[in-house]
Amino acid sequence: MAANDRAAAPGKSGGGSGGSGTEALMRASLSAVAPGMALRDGLERILRGNTGGLIVLGMDKTVEAMCTGGFVLDVEFTATRLRELAKLDGALILDKDITKILRAGVQLVPDASIPTEETGTRHRTADRVSKQCGFPVISVSQSMRLIALYVDGERRVLEESAAILSRANQALATLERYKLRLDEVAGTLSALEIEDLVTVRDVTAVSQRLEMVRRIATEIAEYVVELGTDGRLLSLQLDELIAGVDPERELVVRDYVPEPTAKRSRTVAEAMTELDALSHTELLELPVVARALGYSGSPETLDSAVSPRGYRLLAKVPRLPGAIIERLVEHFGGLQKLLAASVDDLQTVDGVGEARARSVREGLSRLAESSILERYV
Repeated sequence: MAANDRAAAPGKSGGGSGGSGTEALMRASLSAVAPGMALRDGLERILRGNTGGLIVLGMDKTVEAMCTGGFVLDVEFTATRLRELAKLDGALILDKDITKILRAGVQLVPDASIPTEETGTRHRTADRVSKQCGFPVISVSQSMRLIALYVDGERRVLEESAAILSRANQALATLERYKLRLDEVAGTLSALEIEDLVTVRDVTAVSQRLEMVRRIATEIAEYVVELGTDGRLLSLQLDELIAGVDPERELVVRDYVPEPTAKRSRTVAEAMTELDALSHTELLELPVVARALGYSGSPETLDSAVSPRGYRLLAKVPRLPGAIIERLVEHFGGLQKLLAASVDDLQTVDGVGEARARSVREGLSRLAESSILERYV
């Protein structure tokens, strides 16, 4: 099979460990069976031929111990060979890179004590085999006319591209609305930063919107994986909409995570992890978002004033390296002092010569003017 016909190899999970390992394996497996991939072509041929099939995407000693009967082949994988060999009354074993068909006509005998909610013989076997060996297993149902992917205890039915595209376009429309609202609150925050009028409520509102946009984008990214070659335009739209969202999210946290105290301390990494962990319901509550950032979350705290360190605005200055931004923030300690600094003041920072100092000074001045104009005009 040609290299451009294959996705990244699904690989093997950590033996039922769940969590991010299972998610990564499911994502890789969905990519391998997406439209446009040779494996998906073979599966659809089996479906059209009304023969059904059971396919294991990987081979090791655990899989070998479950195999009885059948034929050892070790031949190059092609969609047509997969279709023809599926006519045999048994399972097919592929290598994990989906480059070879290793066995055909195999009867799989997994551990019967492994729990499963599946009822059909083929689906029950697929579920148990995937749980026991950790490799993805595909079941093609002859009677129900569907393709099911089993990965470490999870089941995903493969859908037609039209159905996935319909849901993806709805999610994309939602993302566009949320992104517009994010741009509004982010613009307001920039103007408030210039005027030194920021409150915890303003910061949490931007953090909330950033997290919402990121989560919707993650959902659409899953659709892109499932769509394979049919999702190229969707992928381009998604990339355009979320450009800069992840860096902006980190910059807001770096600007406003509270200074550590004897009672409370929160690093940037911890704050971002807390935001990630919020449920969809919790994300709608500003006090809960404020607590994730390291604030108390009380009504009084939400209305208390805070000042940015300057990371976010300095990142908008063209051609300003991250190391210089760090030094500027460390030297001046806050955005208001940076805005008040002259060219001579800026030159006192290590690595900032006269040309760069003027660039920073002019860049901050332009950002200040545009932010105020956008808010009041």
